Amino acid sequence: MAIFQYYVASTIDGFIASPDDDLGWLLQFDQAEGVNESIEAFMAGVGCIAMGGDTYRWLMEHEPGKWPYPDTPCWVFTHHEYSAPAGSDVTFVRGDVREFAPDLLRDAGDKNVWLVGGGHLVAQFANAGLLHEMIVTIIPVVLGAGKRLLPLNGPTAPLELVSSKILGGAAAELHYRLPQAQAGPIQA
Repeated sequence: MAIFQYYVASTIDGFIASPDDDLGWLLQFDQAEGVNESIEAFMAGVGCIAMGGDTYRWLMEHEPGKWPYPDTPCWVFTHHEYSAPAGSDVTFVRGDVREFAPDLLRDAGDKNVWLVGGGHLVAQFANAGLLHEMIVTIIPVVLGAGKRLLPLNGPTAPLELVSSKILGGAAAELHYRLPQAQAGPIQA
């Protein structure tokens, strides 16, 4: 059964981007040992992608003319008007994530839904009880300020650590499962 997964990199102090959406702190680790293999293994289990409008805009600005997910349906939650790149399967939506959850799961098929972000979109899934797993790669950098990893209004129940591994001798990939009370099943 498909689930909703948040796969993301974060600084040690819990930020996924600088205040001005700069990812230079992260991109310096692209070639670290094990990073590409970890991304490829995760992507093999992704059947559908959900992202926020800011993430979509960032991709369009930093990957002009090249859509990075040509074979995967992508749903963009946004209040802005965008156009989809040629050759992409992108759907733009507005509204409550619960309304679109069955469609996302249907598009994922026998794979999972990757909640790319940003953190505010993923927080909406978490608040709706639709976040099942978080796979966070902790990058050994401190930003001091920026876009938070998961901007919830209150604490969660303890998460279950499923696995951990060291990437490139510096980063740590932590795979957590959310308690069932917070992330119940949903039917596609």
